[in-house]
Amino acid sequence: MCGIAGFVQYNQKIGNIDTLLEMGDVIAHRGPDAHGEFLDDQVGLCHRRLSIIDLSEAGNQPIFSEDNNLVLVFNGEIYNFLELRKEAEAKGYRFKTHTDSEVILALYQLEGERCVNKLNGMFAFAIWDKRERTLFMARDRLGKKPLYFFNDGRNFVFGSEIKSLLKVPCVTKEVRHDAVYDFFAYQYIPDPKTIFKNIFKVKPGHFLTVSEKEIKEREYWDVSFAKQSTKSEPEIRDELLHLLDESTKQRMISDVPLGAFLSGGIDSSGIVALMANASDKPVTTCSIGFDSKKYDETKFAQLVADQYKTDHHEFTVTKNVEDNLRHIASFFDEPFADASFIPTYFVSQLARKKVTVALAGDGGDECFAGYQKYGVDAFENRLRNSVPSVLRKTLMPLLARILSKSRNTLFKKGYTLMNTLSMDPDYGFYLSNSFCNDLTWNQLVSPELSRELGGYHPSEITREFYNKSDAQDHLSKILYTDIKTYMTGDILVKVDRMSMANSLEVRAPILDYRVVEYAATIPSRLKFNKGEKKHILKEAFKPLLSDDTLYRKKMGFSAPVANWLRFDIKEMAQTALFAKESGISQFLNMNSLKSLWQQHQNGDRDYSNELWSALMFELWWQHYME
Repeated sequence: MCGIAGFVQYNQKIGNIDTLLEMGDVIAHRGPDAHGEFLDDQVGLCHRRLSIIDLSEAGNQPIFSEDNNLVLVFNGEIYNFLELRKEAEAKGYRFKTHTDSEVILALYQLEGERCVNKLNGMFAFAIWDKRERTLFMARDRLGKKPLYFFNDGRNFVFGSEIKSLLKVPCVTKEVRHDAVYDFFAYQYIPDPKTIFKNIFKVKPGHFLTVSEKEIKEREYWDVSFAKQSTKSEPEIRDELLHLLDESTKQRMISDVPLGAFLSGGIDSSGIVALMANASDKPVTTCSIGFDSKKYDETKFAQLVADQYKTDHHEFTVTKNVEDNLRHIASFFDEPFADASFIPTYFVSQLARKKVTVALAGDGGDECFAGYQKYGVDAFENRLRNSVPSVLRKTLMPLLARILSKSRNTLFKKGYTLMNTLSMDPDYGFYLSNSFCNDLTWNQLVSPELSRELGGYHPSEITREFYNKSDAQDHLSKILYTDIKTYMTGDILVKVDRMSMANSLEVRAPILDYRVVEYAATIPSRLKFNKGEKKHILKEAFKPLLSDDTLYRKKMGFSAPVANWLRFDIKEMAQTALFAKESGISQFLNMNSLKSLWQQHQNGDRDYSNELWSALMFELWWQHYME
């Protein structure tokens, strides 16, 4: 795992070797083992290396093709690189190293942009073609590895993290207003936007070709739900387990110590079981707990650790949140408010003391319908379909308006339900899963920001992907939507930044694109089966895990934010949010924010989502904008 950055300078000089060194230094946590730079008249490339495969200096980057025309910087791991290497050798390519990086170069030289279709792994890379004077950039299918770029029509800068781009003088820091609204709705900023104007994310499953004339973007992969399997449940179960076993074994190839995150949930427990069966020595496992029983899952992780006799380690997050919060949040270059980033940081820190690579269970919920919200959505959709459309569009909005005027918590929930049911399924799914409803946002937003936004609404993002899906049923459409939005913009960002903050590589077997594609062919009734979430995944893991692990109530990897705001970090949050010239005051009505704060402190309402988001925005602002 590594960090990459660079710039293209066709018409004017925008950087030099010192610029490249600075771009690399700020992402040294992504690759503390080595660094390298390449600079000529048109391009500058830099690389920070975390050595995983071929630990020799021959694996350092930038790396050059056999004919010296192509220059590569690469972040990620290619799991099928050995078989791809054999293919390239059979076509006459002569390798100088044993790295997966050089395999990408060979494929690009032999096949051009089509090379991405053969790569199985997590990756973000850039290849400079000296003769053609073009830069080719690609990001893996699901967006496991980040890749940002700045483009103002004259200058082009890229990197694994925004902080690298900001080291180039031409890169401006102007806040994008619709991204502020997106952040409060989703608690992250969805691709391809960032918090900054003119800085974008390369979308998952896409590549860019940068030339002096233009920037071309193309999608090379998407997941299809169109073809549903007609095989029997036992056949699907066995094929799924075989795929998961194969993808797990592939991700156990490493020249450095390897272990796993173990939460005690189905996904991570199943991966640990597969690892244990494939290993001749105990698997190193790491878990994080809280001193709040509501959020602590360590006892469930211990059950799996005992079953497979792993080398197990635990860390409990206690009352040291305030001491660490600013530091941990600083690794996100834009506002990010999924509070589970805190335990993710600590479990990564714990794992790094023991290993350099850790396997995780990410992707199980999105691919196999594991979240509680899918059950809620199924209930709402049944109600929606049971009410005639005319009544749904007229009576329910009226009831919602009446209920919205009440301060009673139960009535507020009734408002949310009535409002959701009055909408079409795509918009209803957005409303059920956004973190700041329209009523609260309209109270919070400043008049200036409201004018800047015009008629923009964050639901456009959810609805775009819901309607882009080729699925025929509602559950498949929302699974597709979550894969393209929540998983990419939240889950994978969180895991990448928190693991890389500790120079730890995390691999996700469930997110092997072949597993994701296969899961998309499994009928929804086998994922969400009569109220049972992840039914087919549980059936696949049944020979490996106890019923206590498979069928216990899902807790989720979260954090006690409501109590933190009332007790542990109350003074720090209050000082940050309500300082005279706070960053958040440029975008929100501070009197309304103070009202929410007071109601939360009094216990009248739980406004932890809105307040935590505001705090994370402010901490980002203080670190990056002041």
